[in-house]
Amino acid sequence: MRLDPNKWYFTTYAYIAAFLCIGPLALPLVWINPRYDTGKKVLITALTLIASFIVAAFFAKSVGSITEYYRMAFQIK
Repeated sequence: MRLDPNKWYFTTYAYIAAFLCIGPLALPLVWINPRYDTGKKVLITALTLIASFIVAAFFAKSVGSITEYYRMAFQIK
């Protein structure tokens, strides 16, 4: 089965929108895209995983800050 590279879900905008909505779960869109060679797929995958890790680290730090704030505000030990 040949994939049509002109479909809307193979556009860069579709991948960016999917990444912003579902994060690294959008990677299958990259790997089935017939317009990307293997090197580009590996690069996009690495950048996606690095960006996801950074976002997760910021999220964990913000949850820790909020938890500490509520502990101080309500005197919880």
